[in-house]
Amino acid sequence: MVMARSPHPRPLRVEEKNHVRRILLPVDLEHENSWDKSLANAVEICQGSGGSLHLLRVIPDFGMSIVQQYFPEGYEQEVADKALEELKAFAAENVPDGIEVQHIVGEGKVYEVVLNIAGDVNADLIVMAARRAEKTDYLLGQNSARVARHAGCSVLIVHD
Repeated sequence: MVMARSPHPRPLRVEEKNHVRRILLPVDLEHENSWDKSLANAVEICQGSGGSLHLLRVIPDFGMSIVQQYFPEGYEQEVADKALEELKAFAAENVPDGIEVQHIVGEGKVYEVVLNIAGDVNADLIVMAARRAEKTDYLLGQNSARVARHAGCSVLIVHD
């Protein structure tokens, strides 16, 4: 028996639209193209669903102890504190009033931090930017691909 599919998908009911309540948005404040379009998409979804936005900034891991010895004591915390301040300023400037925002700074590999934080905040959706594959963009592309493959929730990849 062959079943025909309707050429017109059924519209979502209001109850179905509002299942996206917690949106995780990783941003790289040094690269506007990592957040300009993805932020707009995340804000639109938050406004439509009444959801909250979890802004994530990932700082590099200081890694092996051999590397850590060259930084002054407390340097990692200083970097994390500064990153959080900058993330809060970014949110104040770019996220419209009325959207609940949580500011998160993670340390490590981007894709690992995104996946871990998504689980911690019980994200319903991760919104990430992806640029066209150029030599300098492979890292971001790899992060987006890894997150999309391994996330426990939906992932929206926004191309520039």
